[in-house]
Amino acid sequence: MVKLTSMVKASGCAAKLDPQKLHDALSRLPEMRNDRLLEGFESSDDALVYQVEGDTVAIETVDFFPPMVDDPYTFGQVAAANALSDIYAMGAVPAVAMNLLCFPSCLDISVMEQILRGGQDKVRESGAVIAGGHTISDAEPKYGLCVTAFANRNDVWSNKGAEIGDALVLTKPLGVGVIVTASKAEMIDSRYFDGAVQSMITLNKQARNAARSLSVHAATDVTGFSLLGHGMQMAQASGVSLRIQSRSIPFLPGALEAASYGLLPEGMYHNLDYVSPHVSFSSSLAQNVKDVLCDPQTSGGLLFSLPREDAEKLVASLPSAAIIGEIVPRGEKEIVID
Repeated sequence: MVKLTSMVKASGCAAKLDPQKLHDALSRLPEMRNDRLLEGFESSDDALVYQVEGDTVAIETVDFFPPMVDDPYTFGQVAAANALSDIYAMGAVPAVAMNLLCFPSCLDISVMEQILRGGQDKVRESGAVIAGGHTISDAEPKYGLCVTAFANRNDVWSNKGAEIGDALVLTKPLGVGVIVTASKAEMIDSRYFDGAVQSMITLNKQARNAARSLSVHAATDVTGFSLLGHGMQMAQASGVSLRIQSRSIPFLPGALEAASYGLLPEGMYHNLDYVSPHVSFSSSLAQNVKDVLCDPQTSGGLLFSLPREDAEKLVASLPSAAIIGEIVPRGEKEIVID
């Protein structure tokens, strides 16, 4: 069977466009206004929010990418979990989804079936339903979802609203991008790769549910633009700065070692260029740690800003979560790394 990763130039969320170039292009587009559009792309939030009727809103997102694993069923699971994550980052529950699939004509149709089955099983786990989609023939396989949720507008989370004194909680360890890159080069223990895959196929459903009863002031998910990229967007949208303790950040086993060998995805360099003007790095910060902080995450965790007491409750209920910093008054830089 053909290895899916051998057919693509970039994998997972590392295939995202350079965030600075994307920002520059979007900033030149004429603004589209609508009284019912409550959240667009202006604050780089995870999904749009559109008023349906009264306090009921629709929350919509779309995400797809090339494979980061060779097994088609697992690829479908990862891509679906990644797309569903945007809905969880908004505090909502996925309701309905549609497939997006680019498929090479050289591959057996059974590969397509397994990709779609992986996505369907993950959507079923979320409690949502898949109802159709769109496919095209393409030289590189790509898969993802359009996802819609419905909620009360007062229950929707946003990446803005972080308050000074809040604690920052990250719900999944970092390092997916470098581990996938190292695996493609056959330079990492398979156990570490399996750990990264397990992280990627894990829905952010439990993290969302655990935080739902707490006072979440701001939330986002950590995906292709890295912890620092998405954290910077939260800081900018909220008018605050983030002080992050590097020693408190959880990393996937093998990630820092792979980064120290220079096994870094191209997206890491784009992210580093994007955030560097906005981040103050400690002079003692090791280069491999700095690199993983800019590592593009595929189906990464959620990043919460909430009162410290609630943060401690959240971490106690989620074994993979950690308090990684705090919200401080807006300074010269949006993020300070200690």
